[in-house]
Amino acid sequence: MSLPFFYKEDLVALSTDVVLDEATSKHIVQVLRMQNDEQLQLTNGRGILFTAAITDNNRKKCVVKVITTNNQQYSTNNITIAISPVKNNTRFEWFLEKATEIGVTEIIPLLCSRTEKTAFKFDRMKSILVSAMLQSQQCWLPVLHEPTKFNALITSSTQQQKFIAHCIDDAKRSLADLNNESLSSKIILIGPEGDFTADEIDLALQNQFSAVSLGATRLRTETAGIVAATLLCLV
Repeated sequence: MSLPFFYKEDLVALSTDVVLDEATSKHIVQVLRMQNDEQLQLTNGRGILFTAAITDNNRKKCVVKVITTNNQQYSTNNITIAISPVKNNTRFEWFLEKATEIGVTEIIPLLCSRTEKTAFKFDRMKSILVSAMLQSQQCWLPVLHEPTKFNALITSSTQQQKFIAHCIDDAKRSLADLNNESLSSKIILIGPEGDFTADEIDLALQNQFSAVSLGATRLRTETAGIVAATLLCLV
């Protein structure tokens, strides 16, 4: 049976005695009813896995002692999904959860001309990523960026492969065909519910983005994000 798994952002490789926050302490002591000397695992979301033993099962400030520290290699290439937020928060949160489970490296909320949802609760969204990381037993937390305007992202992207998935009936190739497994950094743009504008697509193409198709059917924004993540991460 796997050990209970928790997140503590400020852990470093040399951590020894660690005081956990009240929410984590309460879960360990009151929900799981763990006792002194029982073991658990911690990650800082940056690839380090700590195995620790409880030395003081205080329900407000549980203290653990680190027993072992292991560096976990990232399992995929550097995959960035830049995706327009959608009006339905539940659908966007579902995307965040599943993209984390799949192994996306970075997520950028992309503000396009037709993006209708511009408000973004960063802390809420990050907490979803943390929960998904722990549920899927990973030690890497996707980097969540603040919302970024389309033009700013297009002109600053430096990934080795750059894609834009749009719905206009134009010359496009399958993402599965264009995905180069030998290249380590990739970004794909997923547009809003009304799709990218023609001007946005033209600007992306001018900045070395390749127009791609995600399949024969028209997908919702969050579904397109998951299809893209799957094709890019699980190769």
